Amino acid sequence: MKTLVKLEKFETIPDAKIFKYLSNLWSFGLTEYFDRAGLKVAKALVQFIEHRALLDTDVSAEVFWAGVAGLIGELGPKNHALLDFRKELQAKIDQWHISRRKEPHDHEAYKQFLIEIGYLQEEGPDFEIETKNVDPEIAVIPGPQLVVPVTNARYALNAANARWGSLYDCLYGTDAMGSLPPDSGYNRGHGARVIARSRVFLDTAFPIVGLSHADARRYHVQDGQLLINDYPLEQPKKFIGYRGNPKAPEAVVLCNNALHVELVFDRAHPIGARDQALLADVVIESAISAIIDCEDSVTCVDAEDKVHAYANWLGLMKGDLEETFDKNDLSITRRLNPDRIYTGADGAVVKLKGRALLWIRNVGHLMTNPAILDPDGNEVPEGLLDAVVTTLIGMHDLKRQGGNSVKGSIYIVKPKMHGPDEVAFANETFSKIEEFLGLPEYTVKIGIMDEERRTSVNLKECIRAAIKRVAFINTGFLDRTGDELHTSMEAGPFSRKDFIKRKGWITAYEDQNVDIGLECGFYGRAQIGKGMWAMPDLMALMIEQKIEHPKAGASCAWVPSPTAATLHALHYHLVDVFAIQKNLIKVGRRAYVDALLDLPLAAYRKWTKDQIIREVENNAQGILGYVVRWVDHGVGCSKVPDINDVGLMEDRATCRISSQHLANWLHHKIVSSEDVMVAMKRMAGVVDQQNGFDESYVPMSPSFNGLAFVAACDLVFKGCQQPSGYTEPLLHQRRLEKKHLESNAN
Repeated sequence: MKTLVKLEKFETIPDAKIFKYLSNLWSFGLTEYFDRAGLKVAKALVQFIEHRALLDTDVSAEVFWAGVAGLIGELGPKNHALLDFRKELQAKIDQWHISRRKEPHDHEAYKQFLIEIGYLQEEGPDFEIETKNVDPEIAVIPGPQLVVPVTNARYALNAANARWGSLYDCLYGTDAMGSLPPDSGYNRGHGARVIARSRVFLDTAFPIVGLSHADARRYHVQDGQLLINDYPLEQPKKFIGYRGNPKAPEAVVLCNNALHVELVFDRAHPIGARDQALLADVVIESAISAIIDCEDSVTCVDAEDKVHAYANWLGLMKGDLEETFDKNDLSITRRLNPDRIYTGADGAVVKLKGRALLWIRNVGHLMTNPAILDPDGNEVPEGLLDAVVTTLIGMHDLKRQGGNSVKGSIYIVKPKMHGPDEVAFANETFSKIEEFLGLPEYTVKIGIMDEERRTSVNLKECIRAAIKRVAFINTGFLDRTGDELHTSMEAGPFSRKDFIKRKGWITAYEDQNVDIGLECGFYGRAQIGKGMWAMPDLMALMIEQKIEHPKAGASCAWVPSPTAATLHALHYHLVDVFAIQKNLIKVGRRAYVDALLDLPLAAYRKWTKDQIIREVENNAQGILGYVVRWVDHGVGCSKVPDINDVGLMEDRATCRISSQHLANWLHHKIVSSEDVMVAMKRMAGVVDQQNGFDESYVPMSPSFNGLAFVAACDLVFKGCQQPSGYTEPLLHQRRLEKKHLESNAN
């Protein structure tokens, strides 16, 4: 049985009806829906589930669709009620600020008000998380964490394979040592610096008794001990194993702070042949875990997009994902790397994981998707769709040896949850999914993104709501800033963005995330994470600054590339994260909620006209540079040049900050709508120039009537009305329109 639906007329819908409009856009490229257990399910999704995802799972199509229908019928209304409560709280906060706008901000009165309306909840007694069957990459191995879009198979494979990376390549091909080599050919002087820098690292992490690695001429294994020349390591137990002949090994593997390093020896390699110890490379265990992202870094607006995302996740969980591409006139096929095998110091076989432990990030509770319509013809919550399909796909990994999880767990990050009730809802969702899929309860482990203010101020209770399931908390300072701006929109004008970064609440937020995680028993059991390094070309600056994340007690921190993962891994050799966490537990430090409620209001507002316009243009350029790729090309995350042509990793979180900041200045009349529109048009020209290399790029100027430009303007001029300041509703609307126009053109 199927339902055939045709769109008779295309029209632009007023923004007041955006959500209803989105609910009717399912027909834009999807003409067939199949009936499944009373739901209307897009043909593409039905075919993917029934002919690919369900195979070899022992779950029948009838059981699956009945379970999905029951889930949507029971939890769909709860999902909508949670969103209504968000709106209710925001309306009360807005009114509180409006009624007191002419008075000095009363911190204590504000805090009491938040308690009265149920925004700020009382903390219960102390507890420790009870999560079981957590893989070592999550529980006991601190290190970098990659985040990549699930819709790009090549990036996803690169992320999984980024468990190991060449230190030589990463030092040579970046500015990590302060300069880059010439554009072509091998530069011997630069190469010598790379080798010297690597030897310094080895001396720091794996010191030798009476010798430097720079003076090593021979690495060999004798009686289960690694000898360099004839000297042992200062800590012999850091030697784990070798490959090949013990007298002249092909590789030696060492371990420091739970991270492995492989020394590769090769006389035939150009570097090895010139090296006195035949050392051809130093390979670092790098991305210990990775988040494969269905959320902020992708543009999944319909069933076609969702199936593409789910298919890549299926390939990763089955272990058969491949991607072929051309590079330098060569055809290259990417596959998942195998595990690495060595002979241990005691002669036994040692197997080390060849791939990062993969999380899958679902969407939050806000958006719906036309891939499934409920019995009333409404789109279903996309978070429920993601939860059930990504869990189903995760079952494939549980059936194979040597896959993603050795503990029998499926790892799912839940973003943009507001407070304990929404975390409890996620916990309930996965319990019901486990039940109808026949999985043991708490097979699914969740990561709680601490990126909305109602979660930050209630973090301990949020963790309690998933006490047997949580395996990760992470600060997302970009979305956290965006939510801070929207929540406090009516309080007054905000500081300029650079000054917002200096506000006290940000330090309190970052500290409290670690403190509460440790209070709740995350030590040795779960990840405590920190946010992204957003400048992928500036590795020297990253090496200088990002060491602060492990120093803060974070057991993982986000990086934008495999190269960055390898270089950031050096920090975890220098910093013993667990020693720092032990000390924090002993000290009992705690940042309190009072500091988190420090509003980002401008203390000084006597800005010159030039200062205001520069700030507006900076925001406008960032919004336009990101949105034009999102709407026109379906690219959800990319390196976008900023106003100074510095490449920054942009996703919806950065767009949320810029749009909410401009909306605030418009709302409080710091800048006029005319000046903002002039800036938007001027910056559209700048973005057009920055994208001039792209033959498929369609300029926004001089017409300024394309969907991308309209979407960017809507994010600013309608920013105050967007739920929690999120960009998704408007971006989805315009992307769907773009896909419809392209479909008609073809």
